[in-house]
Amino acid sequence: MNEHAQVASIRSGATVLEGTDADYDDLVERAGRCRIVMLGEATHGTDEFYRMRAAISRRLIAERQFDAVAVEGDWPDCYRVNRYVRSGGADGNAAGSLGDFERFPRWMWRNTAVVAFVDWLATHNASRPKAERAGFYGLDMYSLYRSADAVIDYLGTVDSEQAEIARRQYAALDHVRDPQRYGYEAVRGLRPDCGEAVRQRLAELVRREGEYKAAGAPDSEDAYFFAERNAHVVANAESYYRAMFGPRALSWNMRDAHMAQTLMALQKHLRSQGRAGRVLVWAHNSHVGDARSTEMSLGGEYNLGQLMRLMPTAGPVCLVGFTTYTGTVRAAWEWGGEAESRRVNEAVEGSYEHLFYRSGLEAFYLPFERDAAAQLDGPLLERAIGVLYLPDTEMQSHYLYSRMPRQFDAVFHLDETHAVEPLD
Repeated sequence: MNEHAQVASIRSGATVLEGTDADYDDLVERAGRCRIVMLGEATHGTDEFYRMRAAISRRLIAERQFDAVAVEGDWPDCYRVNRYVRSGGADGNAAGSLGDFERFPRWMWRNTAVVAFVDWLATHNASRPKAERAGFYGLDMYSLYRSADAVIDYLGTVDSEQAEIARRQYAALDHVRDPQRYGYEAVRGLRPDCGEAVRQRLAELVRREGEYKAAGAPDSEDAYFFAERNAHVVANAESYYRAMFGPRALSWNMRDAHMAQTLMALQKHLRSQGRAGRVLVWAHNSHVGDARSTEMSLGGEYNLGQLMRLMPTAGPVCLVGFTTYTGTVRAAWEWGGEAESRRVNEAVEGSYEHLFYRSGLEAFYLPFERDAAAQLDGPLLERAIGVLYLPDTEMQSHYLYSRMPRQFDAVFHLDETHAVEPLD
């Protein structure tokens, strides 16, 4: 491929970012016509990515009446934030509403950029009728035990007999409250497999939907929805933690399929309340960008962005990536370890990030129109940093091949970014 032609294509198609809300005019116009807008990130610890997604989301909520933000976070943790931004909840401030984000990696959502956005969303909602207030929801499925407790607590308010049955059905999960240990022991036959029991609990909850909504408080529709999705989390997470000890593609696909199911259920719930079901998604590029255009697909993996593009009922979808060339990132060395502000290596030659740096633009927005799509089709390397950053094995740990113009509808690039600032 001709690098000179590629750089020229970037320079002719890009909008240089000035650090104002006007930077997002074109995206707001394009994304404003969509039902789902997915905003990615190249790392789980970059402050600029959070703040840019927040700025885009503020505009789409205020100007295009988007109904909700759904993030790569656990359902019960995010629902506490949802209660705060929509009705005040029991928390006195935005930081307090993030109090349920207790497990690793806490900095993903307990950080100053998220606090600022949650504070804005609560203030914005306060001036709106309740039926028009935007919510904040989680798409992920790691909250096995907290979701099980939430189902039991809900049933205790509407059906004490079923609450006791649920407590017994979930008991086999609760031996050590370590979901990975549960999965290992269940796969090895060292403890009872309670997959069938948790699926029965979900089926019974769905069967009694009308009864429970009628028996509940005035907000019973939302309370039931919260409980039902928690029951889905328990059922899917139980399978996921057993699948972790099989092929990687299986557990990855189960997680992204759960995210897709949750997103579609959220759309349906919003529409049942007379809303348009327009949702903003915040997740990693590896979940947002269409996996069919990356080497992930060679290993049999699919992802949320791909599933949404294939889902006709989702409506028009816009996928947006975010990349960086160098800077700092908040990440750990190992799962469960302490997070640090770490220096990010300069992107390697042969990568999209290096090519974007070669454009000399420093910070820009690039929609993949015809010329850019043709010149940048690749495949080229693309960097992905999650909650771990392993610079000593960066090529193996953090790069994959992709065709970015097919993976995303547009991309934001910053030559230098900075580590997110945690609350803890």
